[in-house]
Amino acid sequence: MKPLTSYTCKLSDDQAEALRGYLREHGFKFREVPYARYAGENDKLNVVFYESGKLVLQGKGTQEFIEFVLEPEILKEAKLGYEAVLNPELLAPRLGVDESGKGDFFGPLCVAGVYVNEAVIKSWEDAGIRDSKNISSDKKMRELADLIADTSGCVWSVVPIGNEAYNRLYTKMRSVNTLLAWGHARVIENLMGQGHRMNPPPVRAISDQFASSKDTVAKALMSLGREIELVQRHKAESDIAVAAASILARNEFVTRLGEMEKQFEMEFPKGASAIVDAAAKEFIAKHGVAELPKVAKMHFRTALRAQGLPEPPKTEWRKR
Repeated sequence: MKPLTSYTCKLSDDQAEALRGYLREHGFKFREVPYARYAGENDKLNVVFYESGKLVLQGKGTQEFIEFVLEPEILKEAKLGYEAVLNPELLAPRLGVDESGKGDFFGPLCVAGVYVNEAVIKSWEDAGIRDSKNISSDKKMRELADLIADTSGCVWSVVPIGNEAYNRLYTKMRSVNTLLAWGHARVIENLMGQGHRMNPPPVRAISDQFASSKDTVAKALMSLGREIELVQRHKAESDIAVAAASILARNEFVTRLGEMEKQFEMEFPKGASAIVDAAAKEFIAKHGVAELPKVAKMHFRTALRAQGLPEPPKTEWRKR
């Protein structure tokens, strides 16, 4: 495999200053480059950091510099451009699946899936697509969701499970993990049904392992979903396909929560907390307890507290 001889990525201001300091301390010769904040070189590497925030590395020392300096000392993480050289599987065509709303008392459960191939992945290299939990702005989430949906070659599916449907399914299944498994399986099936749009075909589907047993999702797979390898692992959002799915799922959740707020003319805070408890009581006072299943997940203890009902004792979790 040929060593990497060119590389680009985005740096924050702090990262850029840390890199400048490193170059100065290690004998790089600085020079002027148009539109660059700074540029340095030695006998193996040219480094240019542009006003736009883009870093460009070129030369036979690129791969070594990324491995021993840029990633461990500046970025503090492995980046796609370098990982892909060492692990071509990162550019393999695949599906990523993730959900949003599982831990939110108010609002639906939304499951999304995304197909990516090499061209899609490379087009997102500087887009900032990452786990939705690390994106604090709903506006930025919406912008990234639009980018994902409009990317040529990307195929996606979102399955929103509204509160009334969620409560019916939970009553039937009696398990959040079983319900989640059904949602993941449904999304994979939807994507596999669009096989003619996925070029080349996906080699696997990747999702977070949310249940203790991988069989939970595997058993829920439908006919088309059984034709593809299913990979479940913890922190799957580090994969760009899963990260993209997490963005679509969260954007759908936030959008639908906003629609609920307009419909019922009150704010529905995210998550589950004392603020959410207060909002649940406010909702019942305004609209009546019969309307609560339309906006909330009724198996949460929040629902009992909001109605003034006793909570069952919490069972201590023990590892078997």
